[in-house]
Amino acid sequence: MTETGVEKTGSAARPAWLTGTFKLGGLVLDTRSTIVVVSSTLLLVLGYYRETLPAIPGTPVDGGMLAAVLYYLLIPLFIVGVIFGEPAADYGFRTGDWRQGLKAAVVVILIAIPVLYGAAHTEAMTRYYAGAARQDPPLIIARAAIELFGWEFLFRGFLLFGLLRVLGPIAVVLQAVPFALAHLGKPEIETLSTIFGGTLFGWIAWRSRSFLYAFLVHWFILSFVTLVAQGWI
Repeated sequence: MTETGVEKTGSAARPAWLTGTFKLGGLVLDTRSTIVVVSSTLLLVLGYYRETLPAIPGTPVDGGMLAAVLYYLLIPLFIVGVIFGEPAADYGFRTGDWRQGLKAAVVVILIAIPVLYGAAHTEAMTRYYAGAARQDPPLIIARAAIELFGWEFLFRGFLLFGLLRVLGPIAVVLQAVPFALAHLGKPEIETLSTIFGGTLFGWIAWRSRSFLYAFLVHWFILSFVTLVAQGWI
């Protein structure tokens, strides 16, 4: 602790209140990680019950995509930058160790391709991802990128790095729990796989110190499965 009452850890000086704890009903809670957990939960609930916002007329950007950007990217970034007064880089918003990140992403994608191809041909996955209307591949890929960038920052950036400094490596597994629960309503085989896939994504983010490479893997997975289910591949 410095003379100004600010603790210096990581890449920026942090307010003293943020680095401490508070008491609630006899519990002694870490301030920062409590805010991260509570706000992440509230945002996921909002994303479920208020899953759409007004679409942008004349563009392929619909209300669901805007909601994902607002709830899972912009609000967490606001909490990090304004409330915490910390750089987004401390929450994985950086290139990090790009060699390790890209290497892990490429290996996972190559291993996943045959598994995903088979899974995408199952009845449940085809029914869910084929949808009522067939979309063009560029739109499928663009939609997946917009929707998942926020998702990955919430889980593998804001939540993972927000808990990692307090809980240690178990945060890699813990962030996968709400990630799996957020998949309820999707095909059973996909939801069951997310606790393991989410942990793997968390490991990639932890290893590379960035959520970007987990995003690349998740983006490929959603795009590939949708393209296969809709008969483009």
